[in-house]
Amino acid sequence: MSIALGLLIIRVVVGLMFAGHGVQKLFGWFGGYGLKGTGSWMDSIGLKPGVLVALLAGLAELAGGLLFVLGFWMIPAAVLIVLTMLGAIISVHRKNGFWVTQNGMEYNIVLIAVAIGLALIGAGEYAIG
Repeated sequence: MSIALGLLIIRVVVGLMFAGHGVQKLFGWFGGYGLKGTGSWMDSIGLKPGVLVALLAGLAELAGGLLFVLGFWMIPAAVLIVLTMLGAIISVHRKNGFWVTQNGMEYNIVLIAVAIGLALIGAGEYAIG
């Protein structure tokens, strides 16, 4: 096994997951609620205007995820992922504590660590940039 292959696996899994969350918000794919539904939920937790917040979050997740998969512009990709996860922690998960079993911020912190770690290490051989 090689380091480059390991980095590729991490990038593809994490990046596709983020892109998937983005299209859930933007288009309602994969069981998502689309902009209107996600925007209504964002409004309900005090993030207004909800549809605009949902649009920005969805675009950040989609763009950050796809860039991560490709290994292209890793620092901007990581920034998009980190900012999205910080927003989720601040607006939803922080009040629930640390552990994901109580809807806490544990998983978000893991994703932040992965994004920052790969931005610092680099995308590896199997990357576009």
